[in-house]
Amino acid sequence: MSKIDLKRANRILKKRPAASAFIILLIFVLLCATFVSGYYVFALYSVQLKMTGEADSLYNMYSTETDPLALLRQSKRDSFTTDSDGRIISGNKDNSCCYTAKPIPSSYFYLKTETDFEVYADKKSDMLIQADQDGTDIKLLHLFDTNSISDAIENKDMSKSIPYWIAFPTDDGGKLFIRTYLDLSVGDVIFTAAITGIFAFAFLLILIVLFVYWISNLSHRKSIRKLIFMDRISGNHNWMWFLIRADKIINKRRNLSNSYAVVNLVFARYRNFVLCHSIEHGERMLSKIYLEIASGVGPSDLAAHSTEAHFPLLIRFTDEETLRSTLNNIISKLESIEKDHKFGFHAGVAVIPPQTKAERRRIDLDNVYNFASAARMQLGEKDESGIMFFDNKLLEEQKWIDKVTEKQKDALKNEEFIVYYQPKYDPVSNKLQGAEALIRWQNDELGFISPGRFIPIFENNGFITEIDHYMIEHVARNQAQWLSKGYDIVPVSVNVSRAHFIEDDLAEQIRDIAISQNCPPEYIEIELTESAFFDDKDKMIETIKKLQSYGFAVSMDDFGSGYSSLNSLKDLPLNILKLDAGFFSNGDDLERSEVVVAEAIKLAKNLNMKTVAEGIEEKPQVDFLAREGCDMIQGYYFAKPMPASDYEDRMNRDETVSPSKEASSDTPGHLE
Repeated sequence: MSKIDLKRANRILKKRPAASAFIILLIFVLLCATFVSGYYVFALYSVQLKMTGEADSLYNMYSTETDPLALLRQSKRDSFTTDSDGRIISGNKDNSCCYTAKPIPSSYFYLKTETDFEVYADKKSDMLIQADQDGTDIKLLHLFDTNSISDAIENKDMSKSIPYWIAFPTDDGGKLFIRTYLDLSVGDVIFTAAITGIFAFAFLLILIVLFVYWISNLSHRKSIRKLIFMDRISGNHNWMWFLIRADKIINKRRNLSNSYAVVNLVFARYRNFVLCHSIEHGERMLSKIYLEIASGVGPSDLAAHSTEAHFPLLIRFTDEETLRSTLNNIISKLESIEKDHKFGFHAGVAVIPPQTKAERRRIDLDNVYNFASAARMQLGEKDESGIMFFDNKLLEEQKWIDKVTEKQKDALKNEEFIVYYQPKYDPVSNKLQGAEALIRWQNDELGFISPGRFIPIFENNGFITEIDHYMIEHVARNQAQWLSKGYDIVPVSVNVSRAHFIEDDLAEQIRDIAISQNCPPEYIEIELTESAFFDDKDKMIETIKKLQSYGFAVSMDDFGSGYSSLNSLKDLPLNILKLDAGFFSNGDDLERSEVVVAEAIKLAKNLNMKTVAEGIEEKPQVDFLAREGCDMIQGYYFAKPMPASDYEDRMNRDETVSPSKEASSDTPGHLE
């Protein structure tokens, strides 16, 4: 998982219900404020509607009369006029108007009116407008407060008249003041209360919807977290959860001085266990193993289940001895987790030492876990439990694998792979009888590379099939060139990996390559390793018969390195048998080895097969093989692997050769 993906997943893990609760609380407060302000605006709007209507009515009366004061006195309305300096010049001088205070202009009202007017407070009422202490400011008061409503109901007062003053400008720059009343009835209260109820219901409905959404969101988030971070098999934590939690732990400031071990713990032979029992039983066992591991680590440590039988662990430790003790205790309990079985567990360990904050942030836990897995793989396929720590040597090996993998395609394209030939001789006549094609790699950056450093990598990553085609093509091309020069050429064997035999048309592929290079099939021998015969025997037999029908000889390499060789010989129609070099190593009982080799040669002859002994380095071995009737010898005694040009010189020499003098001075053993 990349750092970006890890951060995204971490954000999901860090989300908390408190965030949603805060958002809902904020919405609630906003709704409350909206409700209160809406109620206030509506009530105020109702009052202003009455007041502007009254102002328009009075203005119409005032503007159409020549003597409005007389009309006002006749209607018994209290009124008076002032001059431009604010002095009362006519009308009721003993009035209750706060005409010296600051008025409310018509621009304060929401509704437009036919003329400008001002509203003044009445000294006998504090319900509508109220002057401050020095009489210089007034404000519109709330009309439908709880106390006034309850008083009206208690006193059965179904209506209320609130006095106030309206002032209109006069032609001489003065003002005409008219006392009027704001009549409020219970109907107004009920209407306002009804509107308020609608607001309250809508508010409550929205609040319920938000609350239901919040609960649903919590449940949904919990389901998502469970889906993302729960392992399907064990029912507990999975790999993604482990990565996120481990990254968080190692990057905490208080943990920077701690050492941590990232562990790849594997249930060895899990597939065999499933084959002997069932998948369901195997999954129950994995769940049981997880619980045992989780109980064996510390409270601040982590355990999870990733792929198949792999369990990643993060363990804080003080020294290697303590860490080994912890892992041994866990493994010891796991080995006997079922009384009828004794299991094996392999643990690979990669250590994260105390580091700075910046160094910890650069750590890629995926890579660290890969290092732990690489260490665990060093334990091989053995059944016994074991612990292996990752070190710099393993790191260098991993870097080498990455570099080889990176360069393999370009190397093939640029033909950096070189074909070497190791001759095979008749042990009696010392005549050249054949050769084996071996591969070397010459790279400008990496130098000359022996096959032992890159062939295993190609076998693991599948590139070996490309190498097979490359070798067959180049050997066929060389054979055709030497044949055109008139050389007495001999068959050359080419290794074909077991990975290639899953292809139904392998025989046709090899035939077409030879034809494209104008090489007769009888000059190419297809060499198979013994292990290849244990995959799909029926398909193997079919491919061998096809190759033989096209004119190719087929041989079994490394005969005797496995345990089912005789059974293979019974079924497979081979042409040549190559005896493994292990038969001729300096063992404790040379006599027993010679008996086995002699019988193998006789068996091959009885099955109409030729025999080749490889890895031969000493004359007594050659003499023994000659006596027993071995057809060909391949090894340092006669010749090392050599470039094509040197092999061509060998073919151009006399028919017989002397043993190689270089054999004794070089490293013993069969070099591929």
